[in-house]
Amino acid sequence: MVIIKKDKSDVKVDDVSTEPVKVEEQIDSKDLEIAELTNTLKRLQAEFENYKKRSDKEYTINIKNANAELITELLSVLDSFELGLKNNNCSNPEIAKYHRGVELIYSQLYSLLEDYGLRIIDTKNKKFDPFKHEVLMVKECSEPDDLIIQEFQKGYFLNDTIIRHSKVMIAKHVDEKKE
Repeated sequence: MVIIKKDKSDVKVDDVSTEPVKVEEQIDSKDLEIAELTNTLKRLQAEFENYKKRSDKEYTINIKNANAELITELLSVLDSFELGLKNNNCSNPEIAKYHRGVELIYSQLYSLLEDYGLRIIDTKNKKFDPFKHEVLMVKECSEPDDLIIQEFQKGYFLNDTIIRHSKVMIAKHVDEKKE
């Protein structure tokens, strides 16, 4: 024990060397706590930014596909228009005008649906793809295997999602040299 004399009072100091060590330990523990809190804050900030990006992406996808059910229902109307437009045996000029009007309405409807992301699945001279096509018939012929030879019903994409598969007939190759 060390006794330090001052003016009127005596001050006793026990273990002068231990006091600085305790202060250093406190500083180290505070630095560790600050580092832990900083890391926690950084992690939370990163998680929040990821959440925000994920939410924005989901929102964008939901907006793009919000009308999917309505557009799917309208596909039958498109099919009816196409079926009506196939029969173009009109010698009467009045019927030809009517037919042209129906073509314009079909074109306007299809253009509107295209603006919302509708696209036709291409089947002409394509091989069968089970993710895009539905096989209704298989025909034995000299064409290569799995080549689409006829489309019964058009398939459609809405943005990048298939909302209706193409209904097709595919070829099954048969050698003509059978005996």
